[in-house]
Amino acid sequence: MKYEDILIGDTASFKHTITEKDVELFAKISGDKNPLHFDENFAKKADFSGKIVHGMLAGSLFSKLVGMHLPGRCIYVSQELEFKNPITPNTEIIIEGRVIKKIDVFRLVTIETNIKDPLSNKKYITGKARVKVLNVD
Repeated sequence: MKYEDILIGDTASFKHTITEKDVELFAKISGDKNPLHFDENFAKKADFSGKIVHGMLAGSLFSKLVGMHLPGRCIYVSQELEFKNPITPNTEIIIEGRVIKKIDVFRLVTIETNIKDPLSNKKYITGKARVKVLNVD
């Protein structure tokens, strides 16, 4: 999508299921092997219903949103994340964004970002992405 074609209010979304294998791979890459992500009993003792997905693993899906869907052909400037509720492995989620601001002189776009349950609309992660749209064909 070219910068000129992006409109305030434009939206994009996609569904994804974060599997236990994804959690294992993220732990290997990040080094975060907190037992909340791997030990059912530990997670329950910590007042969760069971093992939970790394928040940053889920949040990393915003990279696909802005890099491939809305607007694409961009580079991150910043991403705010607010973790509202934990995600359990093998839960289907929807990752969505909506353009809320443009700064033409810098080719900057601000996108409201959300990860939520596609059926109940329960929010897991909210935030804002700021991206610079690249001037390439």
